[in-house]
Amino acid sequence: MRTLVRWEVAGPCPAGVALRVEGRHALRLEVLEPALFRVRLLRDGAWRCDRSWSVAPGGDAPPEGRARDRLDGFACPPFTLSEDPDGLTLSTDRLRVHVRRPLHLVWEACTDAGWQPLVSERPTGAWEIGRRTPAIGHYLLRGPGERVYGLGDKAGPLERGGRSFDLRNLDAMGYDAATTDPLYKHIPFTLTRTAAAGAFGLFYDTLATCRFDIGREIDNYHAPYRSFRAEDGDLDIYLSWAPTPAPLVAAQQALTGGMAFPPRWSLGYSGSTMAHTDAPDAQARLEGFLDRLAEHDIPCDSFHLSSGYTSIGPRRYVFHWNRDKVPDPEGLCARFNAAGVPLVANVKPCLLTDHPRYAEAAQAGLFIPDSETGEPALAPFWDGQGAHLDFTNPATQAWWAENIREALLDKGVAAIWNDNNEYPVWDHDAPCHGFGREVALGLVRPAQAVLMTRASETALRAAAPGRRPYLVIRSGCAGLQRHAQTWSGDNRTGWDTLRWNIRQGLSLALSGISNIGHDVGGFAGPQPGPELLLRWVQNGIFHPRFSIHSWNPDGTATEPWTHPQVLAPIRDAIRLRVRLMPYLYTCLWQAVTRGAPMIRPTFLDHDHDAACFEDCDEFLLGRDLLVASVVEEGARERRLWLPDNGTGWWDFHTGVRHAPGQWLTQPVGLRDIPLFVRAGAAVPMEEGGARVLTVWPAPQGASVSEVYDDAGDNADALAGNHCLIRAEVVADAGAVSVSLSRSGALPPPWPSLRLRLPKGEGRVLRVPGARDAGDGTLAVDAAAIPATG
Repeated sequence: MRTLVRWEVAGPCPAGVALRVEGRHALRLEVLEPALFRVRLLRDGAWRCDRSWSVAPGGDAPPEGRARDRLDGFACPPFTLSEDPDGLTLSTDRLRVHVRRPLHLVWEACTDAGWQPLVSERPTGAWEIGRRTPAIGHYLLRGPGERVYGLGDKAGPLERGGRSFDLRNLDAMGYDAATTDPLYKHIPFTLTRTAAAGAFGLFYDTLATCRFDIGREIDNYHAPYRSFRAEDGDLDIYLSWAPTPAPLVAAQQALTGGMAFPPRWSLGYSGSTMAHTDAPDAQARLEGFLDRLAEHDIPCDSFHLSSGYTSIGPRRYVFHWNRDKVPDPEGLCARFNAAGVPLVANVKPCLLTDHPRYAEAAQAGLFIPDSETGEPALAPFWDGQGAHLDFTNPATQAWWAENIREALLDKGVAAIWNDNNEYPVWDHDAPCHGFGREVALGLVRPAQAVLMTRASETALRAAAPGRRPYLVIRSGCAGLQRHAQTWSGDNRTGWDTLRWNIRQGLSLALSGISNIGHDVGGFAGPQPGPELLLRWVQNGIFHPRFSIHSWNPDGTATEPWTHPQVLAPIRDAIRLRVRLMPYLYTCLWQAVTRGAPMIRPTFLDHDHDAACFEDCDEFLLGRDLLVASVVEEGARERRLWLPDNGTGWWDFHTGVRHAPGQWLTQPVGLRDIPLFVRAGAAVPMEEGGARVLTVWPAPQGASVSEVYDDAGDNADALAGNHCLIRAEVVADAGAVSVSLSRSGALPPPWPSLRLRLPKGEGRVLRVPGARDAGDGTLAVDAAAIPATG
């Protein structure tokens, strides 16, 4: 590796300035937004890969990737450029960067206290490139008191300081959620909170295998530093700043294309287990699941159909139905659809060499070829060898979409689960089609999973153009959230997994991907015991994706009724999920339209509260619900910190209001689910078919809450065909007053809205136009809620 030292101004470039480095390389600094700058280093003035599949500020990148030189989707505001004896400065009124000699960048942010140091590159060597290899490196100084988050679904504590991480997608089945690395996703984004200058986001737009060291490495010749190193690719860096971390999460989601808006039913409980589809009588076992739902009165909105339906022997063959195990796929789908439990079918992008369609795909050139022989590159897959489909080939995309339609959608499957898409083909130079411009696999590997999912999405949209599709993805890169929901992969049964999975999900949310969940009960390993399964369900109901899924070595299935002694509290927990569905759906809409993460660490909304930055098991669901899951075996009490929100927290179950900014210890039995509501919130719920808005007032003051509804899956929902209720709550010493208004083209999908106060509130509730419903609530007819447009 060679350290880059010398630089000179080469001249202006669109939105910024270009430098010449070491007489041959190009370094460009661009102002994309007032608080978003871009820095890119081009070896010998040229890109290694001139396209991005992650950056999509306008919504979505084209299938062939977005040209890296494009600036559309960014404001590119005015900036100032000045030179001085020490270098040059590029600035807006919010952020500025100084270029110094030897080559390193020093960043400052304009805070309420004026310009403050934000972050500096290492002056003793900031930029490195390989002499004989395409490797690259970038080094920052570590600031005192800074906290670093992000990098997607990484294991261990949420704060990343003192550790190093590989970004290399792997199928890490049965991983240790505290220590295993790497895992499934490639998200080269960090969010850093500084001691005095706010927070900054750093996104390296690369798909190459890379490594982040967040202060684990120490070198006598340099001040404390952190590093990014990649074996190939480009140094294409986006640096954003905000006074607090929360806006940076929304900004990262927007930079990488926003977030998919799946149908409402995607938020319900989804059954799943490999035990049923692996059984010789799979169809009978699957239909028996529906019988058990009815027998035990368990609400369920979908079922994830594991890959056993495609088996020949013990292996998996995508688009093949094992008619011995599933003799009537159409009948199976019809029965599930009639029960209101649509099927989400598992598909895989690798074809074993004995797959019935292997020769067809090989002859059509749909596989990634070996870089030396040109034959399909083979890799281990399901106890055999298989070739991976190249989704940078339009012919592959079309073949895949057609087979999704013919093999699955035409039979009644409702949604697609894109699985096993880590692409463990380690031939770096394997030539991918690249949509007509060949590109090495090592430069685009994580994008294959996203492009696979995009091809599945194409089929779903063509089959039902008026409906929003639902897709699930396991692996991929930044930007995967604009197509699909995801989860933390094949976790292992255990109490530690329950605890550390919470942090994995929060890390994904901080990285711009918040429609996530975990395999409740544990995927691999032994059957969870009664207490563990119960506590896992009680935690899972507060995650956007809620699926109990397993592959137990003894062939058993983990399901709500696995342990009869805890069936009742498990059923109660799932019913609580159903009651909270209007709130969850509103959170989903807010995440899609505003980038507000569905789940989030408590510090994201309470940056001023130092206690919220300490490692803990609590998290927020949306802005208003504080979840304190019980994650310790045999626990009889739960100690938690109530964030200093200025208004206090209501106990959801008891109606007791607690002052903010304090430790709280409360007893917990097996049925107890510690849950608190922000004082000042109005939380929509579904109760007995009625829409109820529970108002949890602050001691005094005003606040606004929202309730979002649409037809459940209509494609034009975001274009205005929805109903948005705005509830303004004003509390004083004697009363709590609520004013309602609505917007959107869709009338409220319920006849009336019922409002109530928690049982611990003694003030009177006042709602204009409301009548006493006789059950402790006030009712407002939907037609009486004034429309505002």
